[in-house]
Amino acid sequence: MAESEAPQMPEEFAARMNGGFAGIVSWRQLDDLWSRVLAQPEGWYASLAGADAPATPLTAEALRGFVSELDALLRREHAYDYCGIVYADDPMRPGFIKIYDPHDLGSSCGASGTTILPRWVLSRVVPTRIGNGRPLPGSRSRWWQALFR
Repeated sequence: MAESEAPQMPEEFAARMNGGFAGIVSWRQLDDLWSRVLAQPEGWYASLAGADAPATPLTAEALRGFVSELDALLRREHAYDYCGIVYADDPMRPGFIKIYDPHDLGSSCGASGTTILPRWVLSRVVPTRIGNGRPLPGSRSRWWQALFR
């Protein structure tokens, strides 16, 4: 097995989750990010905070569906003329993307002392469970389940 094909350890997901990210500020930047993701659809995992981590990557078809549905949800529920709730490790060559829920953004200055986790993570790294004990809204759970029927 080549070094690049070596199995990833769970610590890698946590390290990447806490690594550096660039904000995707405009909706145009989000369009560009999705185009880059979909141009290389193999090996992406989609995770939902509070749910079990997926054991297998998405198929190209499932990735297209996930990106399409998530993009529609973000544009519908984040009613601003900018995005600002998606972060990528490298917007030009993404491998780890954090997407925040428009209805669970918390305090942008962090004054509340509560860490707000992304609702969704799209990653090329084998994920571990994302959770902080906060209940998952039923609407998000149903939306997620409907995506992967």
